[in-house]
Amino acid sequence: MTAGVVVVGLNHRTAPVEARERLAVPPEGLEDAARAVAALEGVREAVVLATCNRVELYAMGDETGAVAAELRRHLQARGGAGVTLYEHRGEAAVRHAFRVCASLDSLVVGEPQILGQVKEAVAAARAAGVLRGGLGRVMARAFQAAKRVRSETGIAEGQVSVASVAADLARGIFGDLVGRKVLVVGAGKMALGAARTLARSGASLLIANRSFERAAALAREHGATAHPLTDLGMLLQHVDVAVCSTGASGYLLTRHDVATAMKARRGRGLFLIDIAVPRNVEPAAGDLDSVFLYNVDDLERAVAEGGQGRAVAAAEAERVIAEELSVFRVEEQAQRSAGPTIVALRRRFQEAAAAELERSLGGRLRHLPEGDRAALEAMLDALTNKLLHAPTTALKEAAGSAEGDEVLRAARSLFALDAGPAEITRVRAQGEVTPQAKAGNGR
Repeated sequence: MTAGVVVVGLNHRTAPVEARERLAVPPEGLEDAARAVAALEGVREAVVLATCNRVELYAMGDETGAVAAELRRHLQARGGAGVTLYEHRGEAAVRHAFRVCASLDSLVVGEPQILGQVKEAVAAARAAGVLRGGLGRVMARAFQAAKRVRSETGIAEGQVSVASVAADLARGIFGDLVGRKVLVVGAGKMALGAARTLARSGASLLIANRSFERAAALAREHGATAHPLTDLGMLLQHVDVAVCSTGASGYLLTRHDVATAMKARRGRGLFLIDIAVPRNVEPAAGDLDSVFLYNVDDLERAVAEGGQGRAVAAAEAERVIAEELSVFRVEEQAQRSAGPTIVALRRRFQEAAAAELERSLGGRLRHLPEGDRAALEAMLDALTNKLLHAPTTALKEAAGSAEGDEVLRAARSLFALDAGPAEITRVRAQGEVTPQAKAGNGR
């Protein structure tokens, strides 16, 4: 099943932030984005992963070459023209998914946010109805691999984070942070993390958000003061650090906005941390005197330089990924070998149930109204599914064992799954109880 998996995308290594922001998808847009990918020619399942560091399209289809070409055209049409896109197919695509979830493909190796972001993308694809079978199993196993990496290796120990780097940079600019004012624009997790780290250094915290109610709730939680987003211009005149992380599609702070605030500040330095993708602060604002502007690439480059010491843990994590990939390969082989037998078994039960239902509705139950007929049909479907659950599970498990072929042959023999129509009719006739026999049994 892994042969049909394809990944096409771009990340922090292949595209700068200005290219990634053109393809950014807000969390509320993930369902529609997944539907759009699933609607492409040859695509059966799809997941869209969009973070500040990467935009990736995961898909499953029969012709991986054609599917990959469709994914490339889709990204290029959305704003990826001229951007270097990478591509993985088959087992290489599965391995890539495992490494992404385990944060081995992140700029900050071991960072915890990516797994939650992938889970959100998968949940959106399921809600959109475009993630069902093989690709869903890939993602489920990727989550398992990530869990093992975090529990069995030291990949997340002693992490250097965006928050700590931001605090270090602020201290380099202002020296002691006690009494300094830090403004958080938006409610992003990374922005709040950076702000909390700065606050622990003695700075006071302010939060501005498009929804004042949300800003007020966060302010209560973090011991800050809340402001509406309309106060942004005024707040820039008084704070020392502004951390921006909103989902706005355009610049919240232009060069002109920052220049206006700097006039009122009379030369006092302003540190702007723009963690948003798309960016919230116009890059030209960083050209102003006494303005220090860092975007997500700047900060994470510094984070990566500070996290070089996790090479041993990363090697251990790669070993776990290799083990999980091997287990998944065996499971998928079992799925393929057991698949035809399971399909035939399900079809046999469904056909038998449908035949009995048709005979009953044409005989003693022919008076039933349409609603009752539908309820009876639904009941038989549910009964069939319950009866088949245990043998289906057993066949899947047995298929991966040494006795797998023998168990599958036994199942096909027991349920006459290889029998032709004439043989099936004869077996059914032998199993039927005639009206005379029923009467005899009643005496």
